[in-house]
Amino acid sequence: MDGPGYILDQIIPEGPFVNFDSFPFHPQISAGITAAGYSTPTPIQQRSIPPIIEGRDVLGLAQTGTGKTAAFVLPILQHLLSGPRGKLRALILSPTRELAEQTHTAITLLGRQTRLRSLTLYGGVSPQPQIKALRAGTEIAVACPGRLLDLMSQGEVSLKNIEILVLDEADRMFDMGFLPDIRRILAALPAQRQTLLFSATMPAEVRDLATAILKRPVTVEVGISRPVETVSHAAYPVEADQKPEVLLSLLRLPDRGQALVFTRTKYRAKKLAEKLAKAGLRATSLQGNLSQNQRQKAMDGFRSGHFQVLVATDIAARGIDVSEITHVINYDMPDTADAYTHRIGRTGRMAHRGAAFSLVTAEDAPMLRTIERLLGRPMERCKAG
Repeated sequence: MDGPGYILDQIIPEGPFVNFDSFPFHPQISAGITAAGYSTPTPIQQRSIPPIIEGRDVLGLAQTGTGKTAAFVLPILQHLLSGPRGKLRALILSPTRELAEQTHTAITLLGRQTRLRSLTLYGGVSPQPQIKALRAGTEIAVACPGRLLDLMSQGEVSLKNIEILVLDEADRMFDMGFLPDIRRILAALPAQRQTLLFSATMPAEVRDLATAILKRPVTVEVGISRPVETVSHAAYPVEADQKPEVLLSLLRLPDRGQALVFTRTKYRAKKLAEKLAKAGLRATSLQGNLSQNQRQKAMDGFRSGHFQVLVATDIAARGIDVSEITHVINYDMPDTADAYTHRIGRTGRMAHRGAAFSLVTAEDAPMLRTIERLLGRPMERCKAG
């Protein structure tokens, strides 16, 4: 593509011989990499880390589950090791509370020996602990736009010292209507800064924003158009009233580990989880009507294995990072092929195998054909039971 926003640089060739020792990380950061159990960088890490370390703006396009969090966290930690402490110097914008916590956890693990501090800012909880942590001094904030703007209006957050901005899951921010908030935040940031934008898909809105805010960026694109190759796909043709019975049979398969089930609405997620629990499955739901404590309890229970099944809506499931998810089941088909990619990105992560099952009614046939074009092949038709 022409224009200032699209310069495609292949920084480091993908291959088995690249490891984290290839990057000029400080020993304190290398210790965090070792503690996290990382050995071979993923393609998005191989190709994003060098230009970020060099101070370049980066547009990173990669599917969910490809390791992009570490791709920007590690260079940020490297940059912040020099310079003042106790000032907010890096801002990471996240679309959901769950993703913000996931990113914060990665920063804490990878930066454990750097003494750099990170905090999360999001709504649904009391702002007082967040304000207290801000006043104590921190170098990194992982924030949802709404709560960040609230704290800015109260004079509790200043962005004048921000050196690095990250927009994570930019496509989902647009889906959730955050564009006006993002523009207000951008207006409060220093013009001289490094900006990193990561997205799983590239709708027109993300392309326009990237063109507006990135300065001669390196563009790194890794398998953006198709779901990850470690996931198998199967369609189960059903009548609408057969869905509960078919779902139960799939959830009782002998090789199933933890399953993430997607519904279209919050109400259906809640009711379906209750129905599965009554059928004897350890199931819970994650949807927008839950309080933050309830959401955290559901996530912690699923992450620990206490719950085997999590029923969720698309937005509520954003940021789920549970490597043991073996199956993603589309109880309701998604509205777009991109949404299908997002959903099944929750399984088959980091080279693990996964399976995606879709319950397909006659009304879903057009969307199924669209997804099959995305996959580049027909989806296997199966019968449950």
